[in-house]
Amino acid sequence: MKAPQLRDVSLAMSLPLPEPAAPSRVLSRAADDAGRGLSGAMATVMERHGSAPSTPGQKIYLSEGGACLGTVGGGAVEREVLQVLAAILAKSSEGFGVRTFSLGAELGMCCGGRVEVFFEEIVGLVPCLVVGGGHVASAVAPTLARVGFAVTVVDAREGWAEEGRLEGVRTVVGDYDDVGKSIARRGAVLVMTHDHALDQQAIEWALREGFAYVGGIGSRAKAERTRARLEAKGFSEADRERFQMPLGVAIGARLPEEIAVSVCAEMVRWRRGL
Repeated sequence: MKAPQLRDVSLAMSLPLPEPAAPSRVLSRAADDAGRGLSGAMATVMERHGSAPSTPGQKIYLSEGGACLGTVGGGAVEREVLQVLAAILAKSSEGFGVRTFSLGAELGMCCGGRVEVFFEEIVGLVPCLVVGGGHVASAVAPTLARVGFAVTVVDAREGWAEEGRLEGVRTVVGDYDDVGKSIARRGAVLVMTHDHALDQQAIEWALREGFAYVGGIGSRAKAERTRARLEAKGFSEADRERFQMPLGVAIGARLPEEIAVSVCAEMVRWRRGL
């Protein structure tokens, strides 16, 4: 397998220093990140031929969140492996599968053996930030978590976002723009606060930040007013069109639990690209 070419030279210059970790801990961190909606890339030593610092079973993991841990033996081979992982994360390479590194001829290492390394992309769950922790969010968020979204609920009111309040959901007391810094932009922001002005602010923030999906709970009348305000503030037609309100599949939902079913169906449809 030919080495992928890095399109951004800075990628190779800013490789992180890996944190030492056993393969089991590397796997655990990758699983935890994926469950929180973070993607990553992992390399595993498959075989060693001749003299080489790598040992079969060793792993190294690089997360889009900045984490890097594990090892594949150190030295030039580890540097090359990290470059491939960084290229996979940057989408400048599809370097998946097995690659053989010739340590002497290819990397100038005096050991002179060969190492086979398996590369894979770790795709995290689709992250979903729910802004507002009220009655509707309390029904919507756990339902989304049960169908495989990595859900975070944020609310500035302590009583509505206490840790552990909602099953399977990360709940945070704070400001949406601060908590949202850790949410991958490939994910969704669903706005359902207790205040219409706060809804508008959160929607505008999510659109500016470029989240893949932005939606809000509200009537058709509220949706028209919200889009009118977006237009007045200079948001493009494309942004106004991709903003979803009313949110959810039209099933006549009224109760929070019914709204949760409606919203969940809409989010699954979006995730499937339908």
